Amino acid sequence: MVARSEQFDLGLREKRGWGGRRAGAGRRRGAASPVPHRRREGVAARFPAHVTVRLRSGLPSLRTVALVHALEQSFAAARDREDFRLVHYALQSTHAHLLVEATDADALGRGMKALGARIARALNRTFRRRGPVLAERFHLHVLSSPREVRNALAYVLLNARHHARRLANALLIDPASSGRWFEGWRRQLAVGGRTTVAKPVVPARTWLLKTGWRRHGLIDPDEIPGSP
Repeated sequence: MVARSEQFDLGLREKRGWGGRRAGAGRRRGAASPVPHRRREGVAARFPAHVTVRLRSGLPSLRTVALVHALEQSFAAARDREDFRLVHYALQSTHAHLLVEATDADALGRGMKALGARIARALNRTFRRRGPVLAERFHLHVLSSPREVRNALAYVLLNARHHARRLANALLIDPASSGRWFEGWRRQLAVGGRTTVAKPVVPARTWLLKTGWRRHGLIDPDEIPGSP
């Protein structure tokens, strides 16, 4: 019998409703691509961005404890890039939310390609498999105002709440996120899970992601974020 992999769940109760993997599910032939292949617009050094990447179907959860630790180590090894920076992230079962900074669209493309390769290598190494991991082009939302950045921070760092009805311990930072390194919480929070020695994220450099978003208030861990 194959042992079930341990996952970070924080005592969350999953929503019931439409969706899920089932016979006949998925995009129909001829349907539009979920992430259109068009030129990335608006990427500039002064604007951070919210990026979403998704796994192919049938792969293990990104929240598996061993994989979370492997990704933390892999992200930490790539912290010295000057043209692309991973500032925050949250891992969910089938996708990851990232807050990044890039000098321009080309740097964003190169950085995301490198980051996607790291995710693929970590997952394949952890589960002793081979083959593609990411499902499609990443989804990009350039953040150009303090309000947008504040909403995106809450959405990413509290993303586990967005996917569940109840959080067992509201004072627990999601261990599958960069929340433990976030300095904008309204109050002190406990850290869930094991903390790696190397920090997997870098401090923000853009005014919006470093300072500007604070105009709209620090982030309360009791918030339940909506759309970013």
